[in-house]
Amino acid sequence: MSSRSTLVWLGIFLAIVLLGTRGGLLGRDEDDRLDASVGGRVVRVIDGDTIRVQLDDPREQRTVRYIGVDTPETVKPGEAVQCYGHAASEFNSRLVAGRRVALVLGRERRDRYGRLLAYVRVEHGASVEDELLRGGYARTLTIPPNDDRASHYAALERRARSRHRGLWGACPANPG
Repeated sequence: MSSRSTLVWLGIFLAIVLLGTRGGLLGRDEDDRLDASVGGRVVRVIDGDTIRVQLDDPREQRTVRYIGVDTPETVKPGEAVQCYGHAASEFNSRLVAGRRVALVLGRERRDRYGRLLAYVRVEHGASVEDELLRGGYARTLTIPPNDDRASHYAALERRARSRHRGLWGACPANPG
């Protein structure tokens, strides 16, 4: 093989590698530039477990899915609104809408829908996931490797369930 064809093949290989990675530059994901913990302001509450945040640094908006919890659906295409879904969305809105939040990103930083995965805390306030579980607005959802707080969340869910809080008392066929 001539040195010219070797260079052509090397160029093609490098182009494939660079184009095949989301962030370019040999596998750097676009979220690699984010610190493990980042702050921002909630600009939209999508539903009970998903928000849109204007990040401080980098200065851009991201859709954020809470780690470790799942609330009844209200906006999933093709699915009916689930029991207690509106209540969970409204509670989430009261907790975070327009407020500053701290995000602690999961080891896996994105879900299959491209949403940023994070533990969320209202600035100078509570863990959003804890509050959703305590009030019975959510059930636990453990997906490794983002399972650091799974046992804590399970205890909060058990307590809410035993006290018939939120969806555990309001919905006729409680999941799980």
